[in-house]
Amino acid sequence: MPLRLSTPRAFLPLRHATFRTLWLATLASNIGMWVQNTGAGWLMTSLDPAPLMVSMVQVASMLPVFLLALPAGALADIIDRRAFLLGAQAWILAMALILSALAATGTLGPWGLLTLTFCIGAGSAMNFPAWAATTNELVPREDLVGAIALNGIGFNLARALGPAIGGFAIAAAGAQAAFALNAVSFLVLILALVFWRRPAAPRGRMPKENLVSAMRAGLRFVSASPAMRAAILRACTFFLFSAAVWGLLPLFVRERLGLGPEAFGLMLGVMGGSAVAAGFALPALRNRLDRSSTVFWASLAICLAMGILALSHHWLPAALGMLIYGAAWITAGSTLSASAQLAAPAWVRARAIAIYQLSFFGVMALGSALAGWVGGRFGVPPALGAAAIGGALAALLVRRWRIDSVALAESAPVAAAEPRPEAPAASLQAQLGERSGRILEAVRYRIDPAERAAFLAAMQEVRRVRLRSGAVSWRLYEDVAHPERWIELWAVESWTEHLREETRRTEGDRAALARAAALHRAEAPPEAARFLNVVP
Repeated sequence: MPLRLSTPRAFLPLRHATFRTLWLATLASNIGMWVQNTGAGWLMTSLDPAPLMVSMVQVASMLPVFLLALPAGALADIIDRRAFLLGAQAWILAMALILSALAATGTLGPWGLLTLTFCIGAGSAMNFPAWAATTNELVPREDLVGAIALNGIGFNLARALGPAIGGFAIAAAGAQAAFALNAVSFLVLILALVFWRRPAAPRGRMPKENLVSAMRAGLRFVSASPAMRAAILRACTFFLFSAAVWGLLPLFVRERLGLGPEAFGLMLGVMGGSAVAAGFALPALRNRLDRSSTVFWASLAICLAMGILALSHHWLPAALGMLIYGAAWITAGSTLSASAQLAAPAWVRARAIAIYQLSFFGVMALGSALAGWVGGRFGVPPALGAAAIGGALAALLVRRWRIDSVALAESAPVAAAEPRPEAPAASLQAQLGERSGRILEAVRYRIDPAERAAFLAAMQEVRRVRLRSGAVSWRLYEDVAHPERWIELWAVESWTEHLREETRRTEGDRAALARAAALHRAEAPPEAARFLNVVP
């Protein structure tokens, strides 16, 4: 009887052909990006070896995500995602070719390197939220968490291969060769996107959101989502301190260890290889630890790694530190990313992921710059030691913010009736639309005073539902003469935004509204009404 080998759990999402093709193409582009990052970091040690300038290479690559991720996420939610991704890759390709040409002709200075690194980072900033939100389209729900983890494995496999390739390319043909390899790698992804036949989105009855309104809706969703806020807080504290290694590693290898670009690439390769191995172990780890505990222990492990680096004078203990660092990095990073994606429904997913990404990339840029400043004043090892101590303390402080109570946005339906307002009067139909001005919505409840506490608790979640769905304000009032009478008021930007509220609610949101309505004590259901603002 022939022996049948089962596919490892980590590889299961690759059974979907479109995901597999785009994953492989993204792997190629990520390898090129790491080749580019290695070349830029090493070249700066020759152009201007000051610790602050070397760390600014990482700042220049990460700061665009902080600045552009939110508009990029909004655009990815409201225009064709495939065309958007193609545009981002074409921009990165053009900037990589310019960088390679300037480096080859010897006309590239330190500030030119930072500027073009920033431009390439801008393309990546446009790419990140769109690609992350696309994952949900390429695999079914049961493979989503595995696909997110596999994206992390691919990213770290690229981190294992890219720096090593970059180090040898620099040694053989200079930094311009690393930049040219990056340009070639993005051609692969562009071709994969050209051949991707994304299903056309269903035409809705309402106009598409405009950019500014979409950005505001994304911010309101995140601010009213405890799960998203917890994921962002935990990510910020993790990446703020761990970014010290990214900012200082080129100088650490060159000055502390006295080694060359090949060793720099290999150190990054050790870290990437460790991250890949840890990524394969993540499915088993998820069966033993919840997400919050996983991030906590990974945070302590990465601080241990930075402490080992701070004390190292030889490449062997330094390699051990990078080994631990890589495993901890992907364990925390993949877990936090999965939590953020699971917390966001489809209509706002790219924007929510963008806000998550701009938060941790912003603190990574800040952490890298702070590490460079501390390294310039006190030395590289003290800067790494300070980051290790600060990261451990921060992990303990934020441990109580849980990221586990996150259900998929598309959960099982519930049978519940929501308060429904009357249809608009025919005489006002012409005034209702995208430019109608604010709409005030109201629901009146009758609540048994004995159930006041339960009602207030239920309305706390109703408040978050309204704000997540697009409300710009929300209030709850109690009648001072009749304590059983309550009125809930919230406002949206326009009549069109009011109509979008219904499409944005998840089944969990509807269940929260039904729980509040179930406390209403009257023969008729709660009375709902809508009011048009007629005085500007």
